[in-house]
Amino acid sequence: MEEEIGVITSHCYQCGKCTAGCPLNEDMDIMPSQILRILQAELPGYEDKLLSSLSIWLCLACDTCYSRCPQEVKLSQVMDFLRQESLRQNKVNPKAKDILSFHKAFLETIEKNGKLNEVWLTLNYKLKSLNMLQDVQKAPSMFFKGKLNPFPNKVQNVEEIERIFKRVSENEGGNK
Repeated sequence: MEEEIGVITSHCYQCGKCTAGCPLNEDMDIMPSQILRILQAELPGYEDKLLSSLSIWLCLACDTCYSRCPQEVKLSQVMDFLRQESLRQNKVNPKAKDILSFHKAFLETIEKNGKLNEVWLTLNYKLKSLNMLQDVQKAPSMFFKGKLNPFPNKVQNVEEIERIFKRVSENEGGNK
């Protein structure tokens, strides 16, 4: 992992500032500093524990941990790597179902249009998660305030975006 993403987990000396600063640490099953410690220790069986944890899916990649880290360990890149491995090895935590649905809907919207369209993202997420009525009462107000554009804007060269997604998908064994 260190070679692939360039983050050296051994630099972490377990000060705990990443965990203390994380806005979602109370919802995590494994604290950010513990994730780094598990990676450092390389204990047998802990790879499965990390890849099936909810914590890797809860990470917002806000980089609060990075901004507080005296060793500048880029934990958000570690979490992103672990999420991709979790997908690749089919070990996603069942509690992360909605997060994964959003993740896939977001990437599919970007792949199709080259940029984000909130209406298409929302529709795609609703279909994937089956949370059809969640927040539906907010849609009319958002539409009339101009926050929801039903017509997606596309980047000029959407074919290039599609090629990027295809290349990444092939390199990762078909997982997004």
